[in-house]
Amino acid sequence: MTARVVEEVKEKKRAALLSVGSALVLVSLKTFLVLRTGSLGVLSEALHSGLDLIAAIITFLSVRVSDEPADERHPYGHGKFENFSAFVETGLLLLTALYIIYEAFSRLFFRSVHIEPSITAIVVLFCALGIDLTRARALSRVAKKFSSEALEADALHFSTDVWSTIVVIIGVGLVWAGETWNVPYLIYADALAALAVAAVILWVGSQLGRRTVDALLDAAPEGLQQEIARAIARMDGVLDVDRVRVRRAGSRHFVDATVSVARTASLEQVHALSDAIEKRVGEIVPSDVMVHAEPRAPQGEHLFEAIRAVAQRRGLGIHDLSALQQQGKLFVELHLEVDENLSLREAHRQATELEEGIRELRDGPIDVNIHIEPLGRHIATPDTGAGEMKQLSRAVEEFLNSLPAEFDELVNCHDVRTRQVEHHILVSCHCTMKGALPITQIHDVTAALEDRVKERFPQIHRVTIHPEPVEG
Repeated sequence: MTARVVEEVKEKKRAALLSVGSALVLVSLKTFLVLRTGSLGVLSEALHSGLDLIAAIITFLSVRVSDEPADERHPYGHGKFENFSAFVETGLLLLTALYIIYEAFSRLFFRSVHIEPSITAIVVLFCALGIDLTRARALSRVAKKFSSEALEADALHFSTDVWSTIVVIIGVGLVWAGETWNVPYLIYADALAALAVAAVILWVGSQLGRRTVDALLDAAPEGLQQEIARAIARMDGVLDVDRVRVRRAGSRHFVDATVSVARTASLEQVHALSDAIEKRVGEIVPSDVMVHAEPRAPQGEHLFEAIRAVAQRRGLGIHDLSALQQQGKLFVELHLEVDENLSLREAHRQATELEEGIRELRDGPIDVNIHIEPLGRHIATPDTGAGEMKQLSRAVEEFLNSLPAEFDELVNCHDVRTRQVEHHILVSCHCTMKGALPITQIHDVTAALEDRVKERFPQIHRVTIHPEPVEG
């Protein structure tokens, strides 16, 4: 684990351990008051705090386990332990509430219990209230900081203690006032206060239970799925968001996103887009993201892109793609790269399959002419002396630099290199041209220059010119 993760685990454990200590102190104080006063309200609070102690212990244990790294048996980590502990705490809350309700109705309608309220009891309850407030705030801060459901449940317990303790203080105070001023019916304030505490426990338990059940059943957090989908849809390269699935385990979310991308995108481009999506989703919520990309034809896809997609789907490389529309018929020409070890029969079969795929792109007539050429894999070495080739290089450079008067686009040529490879003379050079000109015009000029060099030096087999702008 990284230093940041280690520090996060330490802070969560520290908060959970302090919660256990606080709950232990509160149970001791309220048990003492129950023995002194016999108040059902105080008893309900003591039971509530006893539940908090059990919950705090469960929270501490679950935090320790949930932050363990993924292993062979738990490939998605141990985050569900936090959700399970919160579920157990919910059950304990509901059981406690049911007992309090039973005891309250028993005292209201079937039997009488003598209560001995005092200033001491009220002072102790105020002390307990202060502890509840301090711990609830501290736990809530750590829970929000690390998105810990177990700590959030613990903080919720302490926050309900705040309200229930206030209710019990009022109940004990009213009983005390009834004895002091001889108002008999105020004796029922204690049982009514206990019912109020039970109502708070039931409400909090239902809210916590709903969230924990949702987490255990992999229900998507409300609104998060839509937020992630909108963020992904706005990213460059994403044609559409087909599906987003989100589930939560402890403080971590797991996100599966299926997106549509252009079918002509390369594997490297799709991989880079997937990384960008993972990063963007991680900015929204701490998560483990899995991206599945589906190839799609973008709306209004150009014919050339569709043809490239047909070739790409068959694992074929093409270049020099051009098309001509004449008399209602479309003529398509392209160069197909095939394995240099193939026979003509095998290469022609690949070309025929590609032609059929191109013809399926349109309803109208399409005439396809494919030039087949080998896709070279052999790395050759020069087979002639360097001196002779240097002389030819100088001659080619002088010839090219004599052509700017004929070709207005050309400024100069340099870095001419000539090599004889496997009985073929190959020439490459750099030609500086006017940078503002369109690349289509530059391509035509370089093709013409290459032809002129081969006309002037018939022994040259191939010329490759690299065009560059003046400012380059």
